[in-house]
Amino acid sequence: MLSAQRPVVLLQHGGLDNLSGKTGLAMLRYRSGPIVAVIDPAHAGASLEAVTGIQRSVPVVADLEAALACGPEVAVVGLAPSGGRLPLEMRRDVVHALQAGLSLASGLHSRLADDPEFAAVALAPGQWIWDLRHEPPELDVATARSAALPCRRVLAVGSDMAVGKMSACLELQREGQRQGRDVRFVGTGQAGILISGHGVALDAVRVDYAAGAVEAAVLMAAEGATAETLVLVEGQGSLCHPGSTATLPLMRGSQPTALLLVHRAGQTHVRTRPGAVPVAIPPLPEVIAANEALAALARPDGQHPKVRAICLNTALLTAEQAEKERASLQALTGLHVWDPVRHGSSGLLAALD
Repeated sequence: MLSAQRPVVLLQHGGLDNLSGKTGLAMLRYRSGPIVAVIDPAHAGASLEAVTGIQRSVPVVADLEAALACGPEVAVVGLAPSGGRLPLEMRRDVVHALQAGLSLASGLHSRLADDPEFAAVALAPGQWIWDLRHEPPELDVATARSAALPCRRVLAVGSDMAVGKMSACLELQREGQRQGRDVRFVGTGQAGILISGHGVALDAVRVDYAAGAVEAAVLMAAEGATAETLVLVEGQGSLCHPGSTATLPLMRGSQPTALLLVHRAGQTHVRTRPGAVPVAIPPLPEVIAANEALAALARPDGQHPKVRAICLNTALLTAEQAEKERASLQALTGLHVWDPVRHGSSGLLAALD
């Protein structure tokens, strides 16, 4: 629904320099199509690169009126606040966007199309409200159909939630496309879907149909694929996290031919709610063994997918610290370990071949 060619304005409202704005920040880094403005009153007039470190020339403006001069066609909610509800301060811009003829895309839990204030705005022909965080229609349980696909399928798995699984896949896709290869991406969360324009919001699907929803998304992404095609499946959650159930349906639905482990350098415990009992991340060889063992089950092809490489998130480290951690994990696991954001993705991509 959100094609790469349609000009987008991001509704951030204070999200450019905090984690709640990670959806919009991911779009700014990875979306290939035009992003014509970012609405964030707290940073209006500032340099996007100075605030975020993202090297993209996009104006940061105070309100929708200023953004309309940039010619957007779609307004995208770029926040992922706690609870998934639209912040009150954004409602005015959403109403004005709809009244100005812009379509609206949102990955929040709250359904904006069902909001009485927004539903009261008469939409023009071709104008839409896309609440992408919902269960697709006509789902069924998975039947391992992805195993028959001719393409290679790499599933990103993590040592924790929010360690960079989507970023790893998108960096690899970018590098593959730079090399002229057929590399495709399956989004399984709101940011990944908004960037690619398709996929399945896994956290909105009932557990009985979760693997089937992933299977359907992978089959769609792999349409026309050959043995040379690489399909990268965005991971969600982690087997190490006590609140996560996402890894198993991703494995069942995608029937991966290989795994990519994503880990934040130096992290020893999963991140969870304040006051919760600490849960340690096992040594990475144990994390690798657990993921490989589960990925080998429920397969009609008898394959035993292996973790082929480790994507290391070193964003919190200095260059010297990052290299020390990379070398240590490479010695520990015997795998190629690399930070694709910091150092490029060509070596990591080659390790998956």
